[in-house]
Amino acid sequence: MYWSERKDGEVIDGGRTTTTDAGFEAFYAEWREPLRRAVALATGDVMAAGEGVDEAMTRALARWDRISSYDMPEGWVYRVALNWSRGLFRKRNRELLTAIDTDTARSDSLPDVDLIAAVERLSARHRAVVIARFYLDWSTAEVAGALDVAEGTVKSRLSRALDQLARDLGGER
Repeated sequence: MYWSERKDGEVIDGGRTTTTDAGFEAFYAEWREPLRRAVALATGDVMAAGEGVDEAMTRALARWDRISSYDMPEGWVYRVALNWSRGLFRKRNRELLTAIDTDTARSDSLPDVDLIAAVERLSARHRAVVIARFYLDWSTAEVAGALDVAEGTVKSRLSRALDQLARDLGGER
């Protein structure tokens, strides 16, 4: 299907014209890259993460009138992107080190290779919670909403993940 955007902000779709939502454009500009990185860290696959976030953003746009009313629409996109990425690339080898983009990382220092390897060893569910909580800096309630699980489940997964990370990194929690 052919899409084109005019200067006045209207999108023409197969002869039908609809007004684009500036709210979605702002949401996309703010959240596309952080969510891509978070999904890449959670899945260990940069390509799947990019495709998953793009797919999730496309689905969000199609439902933007409903999604925009959510307390955390970025959480919905994160969950959809994770599910899509996992489903498509479940059997592929995952190389977490390729998910780190040092040019655009939030820190000026190089990534801690031991920490990255330890996070990679976490189960997919534990890794998703750790990435959302610490990389995206979401509260446990926000993580619960994004992953559509109870807040207690987030706390439990986070506790187990942090215990495993402490063991793997030779520290105590």
